[in-house]
Amino acid sequence: MSKNIEELKSLSTQIRRDIVRMVHAVNSGHPGGSLGCVEYFTALYGKVMNYNLPFTMEGKNEDLFFLSNGHISPVFYSTLARFDFFPVAELATFRKLDSRLQGHPTTHEGLPGIRVASGSLGQGLSVALGAAQAKKLDGDKSIVYSLHGDGELQEGQIWEALMYGAAKKVDNIIATIDYNGRQIDGDTDDVLSLGDLHAKLEAFGWLVLEEKNGNDLEAVIAILEKAKSETGNGKPVAILLHTEMGQGIDYMMGSHAWHGKAPNDEQLASALQQLQLDEITDY
Repeated sequence: MSKNIEELKSLSTQIRRDIVRMVHAVNSGHPGGSLGCVEYFTALYGKVMNYNLPFTMEGKNEDLFFLSNGHISPVFYSTLARFDFFPVAELATFRKLDSRLQGHPTTHEGLPGIRVASGSLGQGLSVALGAAQAKKLDGDKSIVYSLHGDGELQEGQIWEALMYGAAKKVDNIIATIDYNGRQIDGDTDDVLSLGDLHAKLEAFGWLVLEEKNGNDLEAVIAILEKAKSETGNGKPVAILLHTEMGQGIDYMMGSHAWHGKAPNDEQLASALQQLQLDEITDY
């Protein structure tokens, strides 16, 4: 579903409203990273990725997306609902008993758009590389996209996968790092510094692109399109996407505190006041 930029910007604000309302309703969830990745998801599903509806698990002859840092499920669920994978009203069931919208995405409920259970950090790149290789074996020219947290890169399996992807020349994958510099316990530099991440990824044999304005929708679309143009050249592609945790809500930005904390009633009201739209379509 391709929309124009202004429509996508409005949709980004609506998705942010969904995120804070979802986590507030159950006093549980991860709003910080979700809010920071809104432009990425909006760009991916609104402009960049080629996908089919109704959703099929096989995903033949279409682009695939895998969310590795599954705790940011609120932004994923809202995006899928707003792009017609399932009814928007179902967002009201987030993290409730018998819901298809679990705290971390799972597959056994059959929620359209979810291709793999995620949330145990470090595993998503391995899955995405496997899917990308399967597409090569099938002669499918489509692209596989994945998203990872920067704190997640402290997991060893990520680096095994990075080494594998380059060694096997898996050049139909675009792995994006949500480079917000924060994780649940504090700044990544304080918890376990990633050092010169750009240089490290290049040393592992990946083509690395970087976008400093990861919350600028047009910039995100442009870097994703640039990444697409670099596929098929013998190297896997990585994007370092600099974002702000809690983007769009003043009291959440600039801190790791909202990684996994829900707003109370007053904080929700403040957030929604900051996320105004000409036409609000809350579920």
